[in-house]
Order: sequence, then C-alpha cells, then structure tokens
Amino acid sequence: MFADFEALEIDTGAATIFARRAGSGPGLLLLHGFPQTHLMWREVAPSLARDFTVVCADLRGYGQSSCPPSATDHAPYAKRAMAADMVVLMETLGFRRFMVAGHDRGGRVAYRLALDHPDRVEKLAVLDIIATADAWDRADDRLALGYWPWSLLAQPESLPETMLAAAAEAVVDNALSGWGSAPGAFPPGVRQAYIDALRDPAHIHAICEEYRAAAALDRRHDREDQAAGRRIACPLLALWSEHGALAEWYRDEDGPLGIWRGWADDASGGAMPGGHFFPEESPIETAATLDAFFSGR
Repeated sequence: MFADFEALEIDTGAATIFARRAGSGPGLLLLHGFPQTHLMWREVAPSLARDFTVVCADLRGYGQSSCPPSATDHAPYAKRAMAADMVVLMETLGFRRFMVAGHDRGGRVAYRLALDHPDRVEKLAVLDIIATADAWDRADDRLALGYWPWSLLAQPESLPETMLAAAAEAVVDNALSGWGSAPGAFPPGVRQAYIDALRDPAHIHAICEEYRAAAALDRRHDREDQAAGRRIACPLLALWSEHGALAEWYRDEDGPLGIWRGWADDASGGAMPGGHFFPEESPIETAATLDAFFSGR
C-alpha cells in the first residue's frame, strides 16, 4: 500500500501530522473518517496522483499523528483546530491554495477548513456527511442507534475510553460491517491496522475528545456561521452512499445535496455505489468522480 508515496511528519505547531505524498500538479488533500486512518485512500490516491500532488493525512489524534493535550471545552479537537493543522501541513508542502476531499470525520474537517480559510480551498468534496449542526438538529433514534459513535463517544470521560480500550476489535468490526459496506472491502491487513490504531490510550482519548467537540463546539461554530451568513465560497461536491442512511433520512429535504445547498451556492453531487465506506468499497468509481470534479472535466 502507498508504495510510491513519500512518508512525512509535519510539525504544525500544535500537533505532528503524519501524511503520505505522491504525484505532481495541483495540491489535493485527502482526509479520512472513523475508525479509519489515511489507509482508507489506498486504492483511490494512486489514481488521483496521476493528475495531482496527493497528500493523505492522519487527522490529529488518529493513526500515526500526535495527540495534543485536550481542554475542558475540547477545543484542541474541534474541527477548527484540526483544519488549522491542515493549512500548515499543505503550506509546508508548498501549497498555499489546494483542493480537499474528506470522508466522514475528515469531511467535517474539510468543510470547516473551507469556511474558516476560504482563501486556501479551491474546491471541496464531502463524502457521506451533512454538516455537524444539521445532523444534530435532525438527530433521532435512527442516528442514535445507527451511528452510535455520535452519542457513545461523546459521553463524559472516561466511560467511552474504557469501552474502546476493552473492545477495539468489536468496535471496528461493528462499524465496518454495520454501515452498509461489503466486508470484502477491508483486507485483513487494513482491518488490523484500524484495530491497532484504536488500542493506544492516547489515541482513544483523542478520538473521544473529537466526538465530544462535535457535540458541542463544532455545532456552535456551524451555527455562528449560519447566523453570520457565512457560506462555503468554493465549488462543493457532495457524495453519499446509495445504500446508506443519508439519502433515506433526508429524502424530504432533497437528500444530502439539498442540505448542502443551504451552505454553498455552487453545490453538486450524487449517490455512489456501496455503503458508508464507499471509497474503500468502490475505489475506481470514487477516484473517477473525484478526478472529474477536481480536474473540471
């Protein structure tokens, strides 16, 4: 995996971010979700590297990136702080402006990056999410039961930390098998890498802090943007699982794209084959769709 990619560790001043880089051309940042790491892009990134300088990063608190100390308000793990890491990462690699695609938690960092740093982001792709405040505002039993990390991992310390530490394998297996994707999308080595990434106490705490931030600060930041009329200025591509929850849950609002049009004037998108983890389940289709959007073809 990532045979032709250079491994990097970049000090952003607040965290040390692990990333892999390959290709040439415009900068394209790829961000992962939970319970994944940058490995989720293993079959997408090499294709995109034919047209772009692709950077696959581990978010702070995930994978091989560092786990800065948190705070009582969880601000070090708010998407605002995580997005700031990515600004420094990309500028250090020579890209003051760049494009970004994020899946799941990485999608939340990606759209926050576009809102907080509109001069940095040329194009934005968000994969299988709606905005955090929108998701919480519409939360019901389906979210609580279907995407249990939202409520479980946001609980006060240290219940969720204890549960993740005791059952990392069960957590990963439940997510990978329970959110609509085919088990064959995750080779044994990748599955084991995701499990191993959830065994370290510092990373476990960081991930829980990230979910706590999503339940509090991230929601507030979204609502402050909405109240101030701030919108995503760049072109936005929203992709979601044709077999997942978003299209069904938000059918009356014209699906995820209808919700994202409340955030961006230039929004397009559609459903992708597979479940929640469609970048790993359908990498050829995902790479082609992202390539067409970011290339303007």
